[in-house]
Amino acid sequence: MKRELALVSYSSSEDSETESSSQPAKKRKLPVLSSTLVGPPHVDDPSLHQGRIRTTPHVDGQYATHIYGSVPLERSSALFKLLCKVIGSAKNAVPTLHDFWSSPKDCKPELHISLSRPIFLRSHQREEMKRAVRCIAEKTSPFTASFAHVSELVNDEGTRIFLALEIGAGHHELSTLTTLLTPALRAMRQHEYYAAPRFHASIGWALLGGRPNSTQGSASHMDPQSSIRSESRTSSTALVLDEYPTITGFPPALLPALNSNYGSSLTGSTVKSFEMGEISIKIGKEVSRYRLNGT
Repeated sequence: MKRELALVSYSSSEDSETESSSQPAKKRKLPVLSSTLVGPPHVDDPSLHQGRIRTTPHVDGQYATHIYGSVPLERSSALFKLLCKVIGSAKNAVPTLHDFWSSPKDCKPELHISLSRPIFLRSHQREEMKRAVRCIAEKTSPFTASFAHVSELVNDEGTRIFLALEIGAGHHELSTLTTLLTPALRAMRQHEYYAAPRFHASIGWALLGGRPNSTQGSASHMDPQSSIRSESRTSSTALVLDEYPTITGFPPALLPALNSNYGSSLTGSTVKSFEMGEISIKIGKEVSRYRLNGT
């Protein structure tokens, strides 16, 4: 009986109905979102940033991040007054040099000692990285540091050159902090800090362009970090608008002159040492600060 039931045929109308019902439904196109919901595309404008160019393309939901040690500067302090003299002398040789504290005047200046490269976090990674930095700060004791000399450094993309104060005392402790940060950076697939770091605080910068001169191109005068270049660099990031003058490097005599004139004040009793008491992390425009509380 089961076999006979299985051989029962259907009318042609039933066949066509079955075939038509098995046809996949046509997909409907989704309506285009209104421009008021999507918003205008992001356009970088170097005129808003003294001619600086974004070396990594803007991506919605991705936040530029920097981890650093903070050194507050009182405008009445011996260190701040000395830095103003250094910058003033340097500008006589490099008129396009910019400092980091001229504006706004009501903002309290501070020096940043980098503990990470510029990295880029997704939205869901922000809190996790802040927790990692906070945990490291809670386990690390404050320490004393000092500056050793004035030097020059170039960013990874070769678009800017920096006038910097290199760290003397405190180098070991700063190296320990970068080592502690490495696991968190690797977990988020970010580059850790440089293998042979030159810890420093940048005090001035200028745009680079054209062919480097013989001094700037010499490996003995270059920051080892500058040998690392961004693979994502495009022609748009390699160009600077004509109205923003560039240099090919600092004059060869600049650093020897600065160190001769101001080196003894920088390393002697005039400035003295300073305490590293906190780590900061800047994610986008948000800055979080964590005191070093270890014992």
